[in-house]
Amino acid sequence: MGMTTFVLVPGACHGGWWWEPVVDRLTALGHTAVPVTLGGLGQHDDLARMRRIDLDVHISEASAALVAHRDEEGVVLVGHSYGGTVITGVADRFPWYVRALVYLDAFVPQDGDSCYAMTDDEQRAWYLADAERGPGVAPLPFFDQRARPHPRASLLQRITLVDNWQQVPAKHYVVATGWPGRSPFADTAERIRQTPGWTVHDWPTTHNVLAEGPDRVVELLAKV
Repeated sequence: MGMTTFVLVPGACHGGWWWEPVVDRLTALGHTAVPVTLGGLGQHDDLARMRRIDLDVHISEASAALVAHRDEEGVVLVGHSYGGTVITGVADRFPWYVRALVYLDAFVPQDGDSCYAMTDDEQRAWYLADAERGPGVAPLPFFDQRARPHPRASLLQRITLVDNWQQVPAKHYVVATGWPGRSPFADTAERIRQTPGWTVHDWPTTHNVLAEGPDRVVELLAKV
């Protein structure tokens, strides 16, 4: 297998740091790995002092990373959780630069979807909690201490797609089966299982697919 460029988009409240063990392993194998920290999620970002950051902003930022690191073989876009919505938007804008999409227990939106619409009631309550206090969704208690408030507008905004992303030749979806109850991604996963052209992987992990280390993720990416 030749060397591949991977653009890696994290989930809500997380920055590019979440991908560090994956980046280290992919780099050691000779690949190029580009972890993306989206707007408002930098360690020193203060959402209250920043311009409004919505899903379109995040898609534009990740698109810039894709274009900057494009190569002749095509880039592999990888999204975890919320990041799945972002990479879908990126691939819809620039499908000719993308050879594969990898969703790690993530949202896969259709035109007009939002993360708020795709998730469950528990997650919706989290998105809206303390909304009067500012534009950020607070990290959940069990998140890494580096997690930051996530721009609420990006979770509520409906995505606009023309379905160019469907042209990407390889599409992989990882289902984390270790949720304590019904996964908020269950509806997405069921839809993907019934859609031709996808490869679905069932992993006995929690939603944090890196909790046990990067090996499982790196093994998948190395085969894409």
